[in-house]
Amino acid sequence: MTRRVWSVLKAGAAIAIAALAVAAGAEAFRAPAQESAPAVGAYEAPVDVDTAGLPGPRQPIFYRHDIHAGQYEIDCRYCHSTAEISSSPGLPTVASCYGCHVIVGSGNPEVQKVRDANTSGEPIEWVEVHSLPQFVRFPHMRHVVNGEIECQECHGEVQRMPQVYQFASLKMGWCLSCHERSTYADNPERQVTTDCTVCHY
Repeated sequence: MTRRVWSVLKAGAAIAIAALAVAAGAEAFRAPAQESAPAVGAYEAPVDVDTAGLPGPRQPIFYRHDIHAGQYEIDCRYCHSTAEISSSPGLPTVASCYGCHVIVGSGNPEVQKVRDANTSGEPIEWVEVHSLPQFVRFPHMRHVVNGEIECQECHGEVQRMPQVYQFASLKMGWCLSCHERSTYADNPERQVTTDCTVCHY
């Protein structure tokens, strides 16, 4: 998802205001009960989720993309910070998660796992969701740089997924169908090749 950085800034501002309210103990900072809607965006993730029926692998921490990327509109690149400069999109460090959750999420057992990981210094062992054969190379930076391709085109609407799962087949025919739709004749600004050596090297 290549949204403007404003989404992250707005979410950060909401966190900072909440921290001030806690630190100062001031009632004036608390929103009235009727204004308990999400701080950012119009989407509100469901509170209760039947985790047993969710597609995709269960992660060591139940990280809800529908809350982070959907409700609070945090840009994908905040956690997947190397997507524009590397073949791999990268995964967030414990420090990245703890940066927000040192304040936000008290009482949530999944957030407590983040805090425990930060205290112990142990990395979170995330389970791979999108896997390709070893003979296939998918350079993320060529696809997402300059916002040409939205993350959702390959990963589905992660901002609506409580638990991320593999949305697309990621098989060769699926990839080729996109490359063939994006030929030079169709889009003079972006020339896409179907040469085998682009993905198999």
